Amino acid sequence: MDANVRNLLQRLEAEGLKHDSTEAQHARKFLNLEPATAEVVTVLLQVARSRNILEIGTSNGYSTVWLATTVGPQGGRVTSIDRDPQKHAMARENLASVDLLRYVDLRLGDATEIAGSLSGPFDCLFFDADRVSAPKQLEVLLPKLSLPALLLADNVISHPDQIAGYLARIEAIKRISHTIIPVGKGLSVAYIPRP
Repeated sequence: MDANVRNLLQRLEAEGLKHDSTEAQHARKFLNLEPATAEVVTVLLQVARSRNILEIGTSNGYSTVWLATTVGPQGGRVTSIDRDPQKHAMARENLASVDLLRYVDLRLGDATEIAGSLSGPFDCLFFDADRVSAPKQLEVLLPKLSLPALLLADNVISHPDQIAGYLARIEAIKRISHTIIPVGKGLSVAYIPRP
């Protein structure tokens, strides 16, 4: 990994922890991925050879930096959605500071509405935002997948009740392989092979 990118990630990790420990409003917290989870995600992306990623939940761009630095240089693209204008602006600034914005399409607004307007195809979906809306977003996005496809979701262990609907829908997909990796707050990993 480029030294500038590594330095940015380390700074964002420290700033995120400090910010979230003092911010009372849940919606204003950054809630970044844990570094160990981010490392697992990048390994999975490389193994699956993912190139077109849709991330739901940009926040300040911490995870987007990981995604873009993994797939961008190999010709990949990341589309990332967040509904918070302040976080959206921070993500843009952070990505631009390490020349990764060229690999990313940042979208501002309601993730379910935006997901419906995207044409795809995507070979990886990464859900890291509103877990309650994730099943509806998944339903909209399933026809926009190029197979094989990787489906990832964070917070499976930390918020089991909120993500239960998403996990139930994942388990109902034909020919899917699914597991939960107990890293960070819990990472759901699902893989849909080619027909």
